[in-house]
Amino acid sequence: MNNQDTEKEQPPSSFLNKIKRFFTIKPSSLDDVSVLLEDALTARLIDKEAQFIAERAIRLGDTTVKEIMVPRVEMIILAPDEDPVTMINRIIDSGHSRYPVLGPAKNEVRGILLAKDLLPTINKDLEDFNLPNLIRDIKVVPESKKADSLLEEFKKDRSHMAIVIDEYGTISGLVTIEDILEELVGEIEDEHDSDDEDLIQVSEYEYIADATLELSEFENKFDKNFNGLDAETLAGLFINKLGFLPKVGDKIELDDMILAVTAADKRKIKKIGITIKTNS
Repeated sequence: MNNQDTEKEQPPSSFLNKIKRFFTIKPSSLDDVSVLLEDALTARLIDKEAQFIAERAIRLGDTTVKEIMVPRVEMIILAPDEDPVTMINRIIDSGHSRYPVLGPAKNEVRGILLAKDLLPTINKDLEDFNLPNLIRDIKVVPESKKADSLLEEFKKDRSHMAIVIDEYGTISGLVTIEDILEELVGEIEDEHDSDDEDLIQVSEYEYIADATLELSEFENKFDKNFNGLDAETLAGLFINKLGFLPKVGDKIELDDMILAVTAADKRKIKKIGITIKTNS
């Protein structure tokens, strides 16, 4: 082998220098890690998707379950004494695989029902149906718990859902392993997700709306008129009225209704609860 062949087999020095850099730089902050990931992308050591996931992974430790949970108003819950036919129909309509079971007392968590545990009872006499016999234990975690820590717990005990409580022990929502994974890889849609359900009525006077709901659709549904307002979506209306990017819990009043942010992250609003005010 001659010197010319040896030289051809050597990688470019600039590439070697970039590789060496990853072994010489000791990051002291998350921003430093982001710089390293950007360099790795530029050097084509990783692709854009890998950089995206890595960036979100290193910041998962700063994310609390309160930021990613499904708020209480959006939870589909079951009661131990609920009519079995009504309950089964609601489970079929919603299409979820897991349902929290709450007792009659305020903030009483009984457990979780797996939809698959209902299968053996479907063709049997429902007069003998006993929901408490099918309930499994469910985790209860505080709002302040970090998402990365909960993910490790989910992996360790092979669970997929937890009830979230605030500092006073009040149920504020639920969080699933899918919610955490979506923080890493982005939105995960399944066969039950629908783009048509931008506005859902959850009770006689309460609705849940996607923040991207067209303002014109909101106006038509609730007989409102926001002519001249510089907004095209419900989120735009909320921000316009509030004056800044809202967080979960922020509210505005519009005539006979109250709008409250029920789900949001650091960049945008996701869900808005709508409550029609009554005289009672």
